[in-house]
Formats: sequence, structure tokens, C-alpha cells
Amino acid sequence: MSAATTRSRTPDRLCAEAVDLARAAAEEAAAPGVVGEHVGLVSEGDRVVTHFFECKELGYRGWRWAATVTRASRAKIVTLDEVVLLPGPDALLAPEWVPWSERLRPGDLGPGDLLPTDQDDLRLEPGYSGEEEPLPNSVVSHEMAELAEAEDADVTPGTPAAQPTPSRGSIAAVAEELGMRRARVLSRYGLHVAADRWEESYGPKTAMAQAAPATCQTCGFLSPIGGSLGQAFGVCANEFSPADGRVVSLAYGCGGHSEAAVMPKPPQPAPPVIDETRVDPFPLRPARDSGSVPEAGDEETAELGHS
Repeated sequence: MSAATTRSRTPDRLCAEAVDLARAAAEEAAAPGVVGEHVGLVSEGDRVVTHFFECKELGYRGWRWAATVTRASRAKIVTLDEVVLLPGPDALLAPEWVPWSERLRPGDLGPGDLLPTDQDDLRLEPGYSGEEEPLPNSVVSHEMAELAEAEDADVTPGTPAAQPTPSRGSIAAVAEELGMRRARVLSRYGLHVAADRWEESYGPKTAMAQAAPATCQTCGFLSPIGGSLGQAFGVCANEFSPADGRVVSLAYGCGGHSEAAVMPKPPQPAPPVIDETRVDPFPLRPARDSGSVPEAGDEETAELGHS
């Protein structure tokens, strides 16, 4: 260990005693009444000492006013170097600044908000812009195809006149059909990121899928999607499913599977059977029993017989 390093650990006596000078400098830099008690000092080097004072400013709990003083070699006059407000070991600090692109979370975008994407966003790559069209002298260019058809028409009898190459078979038409005629399209990285995110929310490892009777691949409510993602994902169209309207993995599943519990049709009662081969008599008056109560007409007849 060098002698200079040893001397820097011991505060200079004159600089250490210049507490009033350091306080006056701190009070001049701060608002009135916010510089508190002297809480310590530290040696910054040869004849350089920093004095710390308590900060009473609201909202700066644990902060300290730091006034650094120094003196020249063999000089007895201590001068001020600088005054700053520094956080202490237990200071209340603001959270570390994070760029907005890293703070953004799903659901933060509201009506009227604009979410710009970086020019070099890894999730995107340039789409088909027409710059990859074959050169005019290429054997697959439209011009060369028209010239070849024109030569065949001149040489081969009965050949119809040359017609322009149909746009359906052009590179631009294929790119249009595949959805590539945009300024930027999803890159391979963007596809993988989206697949991982969707599978985490509605994939085979979720609790709902683990308890499901079958997977979405065999569900009638699954609506297929196009592109390479359609090989592993689809859209749920069951209004009673927790994944209704969401992109779900084909290995996902829930209790709303279309074939999980098919309700049987209610039994239909048998049609009535009418026997038309015989006649059933239906008397107008029921037959009288021996113990039945006589009717009013019968009582009159009995009285006449007794008389």
C-alpha cells in the first residue's frame, strides 16, 4: 500500500474542522431551514474532506447535503470545492428509470393511443415490395415470356396471338394471396414469440387443459386460422368457454368441448293405438247396485204399491 493511499484515509485536520464553512455553503445552496445536523465526514483524498449534513426537505428522507472542502499544500486557508445533495444509505430513491417500451404491458393501449414500433423491431421483417422482381432479361420475367409467345406465334401456324402474362401467376399475385404485400410482416422470431405467448395463456400446460376431457383439435367450436400458425393454433368460437374469441392451442381444452358430453334426445311418447275391430258399449246411465240409494222416481212407485 502506497503512502498516498494511507494519507487519504486520514482526514486533514484543518479541513475536518471547517464544519462552519461547509454548513454555510450548504445553507446558501439549499432553501432556508432544510440543512440539519452534521452527521459525519469522509476523506476524499489528500487535504480533501466532505462534510455531510442532514436534509430536512420534505420528500428527501435519508438524503444528505454534502459540502466538500479542501486546501492547498502547506496552506492554512480552507476553501470550498462543491456542494451537492446526495442520497444516504437509507435514502428514499425513485425507482430505476425504465424505457417506455419496456414498461408497456398488455392492456395499456387505450383508444386514441399510438404505439410506435422500432425500425429494427426483431418481430418484424420487410414484406414484398417488388424489388425482388426478376430482371427484364431474366428467363422468368414477363417481358421474356411475351417475347417467347410472340416468336411461337410467328413460327407455329395456327398459334393465337400473344396474350399478356396473366397476373394471377405473378410473384406479386402470390405475395398478395399469402398476405405479404405489406411494408413489414411477422418475422420468424415474431412468430415464435406470439406462439409462446398464446401457448402460455391457452396451452396444454394450463390447469383448464389438464382437466379437460379432450383437446381443441377435435372440438367443433374451433375455427381454423391461416398461415403457419394455423398448424398449431385456432380460434375458439364457444360463447360458454373461457377462451371464447381467443387464439388457443390445438392441444388446449376445456369443459365446453363439443363432444365432451352430448345430451341425448328426450324420449318421445308412443302414439296412441285405437282398436277399430270391435265396438265398446258405453251405457248412458251406470248400472244400479243392490245397495245403492233409490232415486226419487223409484220411491214414488214403491209408495203406490203399498197403497
